[in-house]
Amino acid sequence: MKNRSELREVAMKVLYQISILNDTNIEYNVDELIKEQFEVENEFVNELVNGVTSNKKDIDKLANNYLKDWTINRLNKVDQAILEIGIYELRYTETPSIVSINEAIELSKKYSDEAVTKMINGVLDNIYHSEEQ
Repeated sequence: MKNRSELREVAMKVLYQISILNDTNIEYNVDELIKEQFEVENEFVNELVNGVTSNKKDIDKLANNYLKDWTINRLNKVDQAILEIGIYELRYTETPSIVSINEAIELSKKYSDEAVTKMINGVLDNIYHSEEQ
């Protein structure tokens, strides 16, 4: 059984795939993409993937409000997925904010460079502080 950190990584990979498929106008089934990455049905992965995809416009709009001189579409697709999962968890789940932010940072450390990791940390931290008020 995978831990939640590993499950977030699975969700990130599925969201990456969805982004590529959307760009190329290839039809897909979200549940099938999840099954390709993760053989066993997992509620947490399903919630993250479906939550991000169903709230993508709001999540991306929020990200764009906090990205300085950038838009989320300018980030590479892996970084987009990591940031979207982090924002989704901050805004739409009961996951403690510090956990949501730290998990996104750890994924970013594994898949991105240091500058992007700092940027993701800054965006999520700003969203967290603005939501607290």
